[in-house]
Amino acid sequence: MSKVIEDGKKYNLYSWSAQGKLNPANVVKSEGIYFWDEDGKKYYDMSAQLVNMNLGHGNKKIIQAIKDQADKMAFIAPSFSCDVRSEAAKLIVERSQMEGAKVFFTNAGAEANENAIKMAKAYTGKWKIFSMYRSYHGATYGAANLTGEPRRFINEPGVPGFIKFDGPYPYRAPKALWEKFKDESEVTAFYLELLENQVLYEGPDQIAAIFLETVVGSNGVLVPPKGYMEGVRAMCDKYNICMVCDEVMSGWFRTGKWFAFQNWDIKPDLVSFAKGVTCGYVPLGGVIASKKVADFFNDHKMFCGLTYSAHPMGCAAAIAAIHEYEDQKIADNVAKVGKVLAEGLEALKAKHACVGDVRYTGLFSIVEFVKDKATREPLVSFGKDPEGIMPKVIGMLKAEGFYTYSHENMIHVSPCLIITEQEMKEALAMLDKVCDSIDNMIK
Repeated sequence: MSKVIEDGKKYNLYSWSAQGKLNPANVVKSEGIYFWDEDGKKYYDMSAQLVNMNLGHGNKKIIQAIKDQADKMAFIAPSFSCDVRSEAAKLIVERSQMEGAKVFFTNAGAEANENAIKMAKAYTGKWKIFSMYRSYHGATYGAANLTGEPRRFINEPGVPGFIKFDGPYPYRAPKALWEKFKDESEVTAFYLELLENQVLYEGPDQIAAIFLETVVGSNGVLVPPKGYMEGVRAMCDKYNICMVCDEVMSGWFRTGKWFAFQNWDIKPDLVSFAKGVTCGYVPLGGVIASKKVADFFNDHKMFCGLTYSAHPMGCAAAIAAIHEYEDQKIADNVAKVGKVLAEGLEALKAKHACVGDVRYTGLFSIVEFVKDKATREPLVSFGKDPEGIMPKVIGMLKAEGFYTYSHENMIHVSPCLIITEQEMKEALAMLDKVCDSIDNMIK
């Protein structure tokens, strides 16, 4: 064990882990879609770290923008105007195509969602907040209460007014339903009726917002079925509820569009973002408030504030990243390599007994492992993995040089958006080899 790893274990607390079981790799270099550990082992970064390094490692334009801003003015309080602060907000609003919108900047995604909650409650004068069971919105207190999956448990008993609902996940619907669904329209109709019934029982005059990860991220890359997003938008309009799209993971060309909601015929009231806005080079997040919500705060005090809101170096990085998305024609690359990813994942599903389902949009995808394809029994259930099966899967992938992370019985395949077709094929070959081993595990 190197001194760096030894000191890391001695002095650092690492996220989402029992500290005594950790043995973190010491990363010494990164470039493009790759990084290297202290032993010289090369890894394909097939989750873009935490689905945030969209433009890859070592982007010179973003690095230079941060350096230049540090030389010019490293920090100024958020009550002041400055060039990069204004320019970053302008570029974001323009690319959201939400005319008349404004941006409130935060440090990261969890804070973006915290402030979106406050904005929705202030704007509507109501207090209940809906979010999906299969969702992750952050680990701070409000965002954790917004989160639907088990990582919220440590914050419970929670804040009153946070209500969970079942969003579309036909693969994991009760067997009587998934055997009955004929097409996407039936899936949409069922889940919209389920949601509206719950809205009525909770009282539409009490509900401030319905939060959705536009495409559910860590909990399964669940792409909304046709008509679902439009149906939620219509429901929100009908009952005067804010529709909030969490684009922290799905934004910034992850699905091939600036923002994932642009794949459907909707305009949200609030959009939270982070991750790909700077691609991890410095922390930055924010909330895009639609014109009607932004205008409300012309005459009503907005109770949102952070020391580092609209940090100049974060804004400079965002400007550089936005121009890099355009200059590198990232939308075209996502479309081109996304096709290779989709075909590769479908081939894995057809070939391997352990691959129950694959879901994808753009370069945003998941592989769901099962013990039995016919019954859809998951490889591990609800994060309960006493035999450590998923850590073994991740370990086998790392041994091949394929880096990603797992959640429940799934692994992400959501690489840096600069990945080439050849690099994608090479990485999928590694995954194919590991799936052979998992097939043997479940025999």
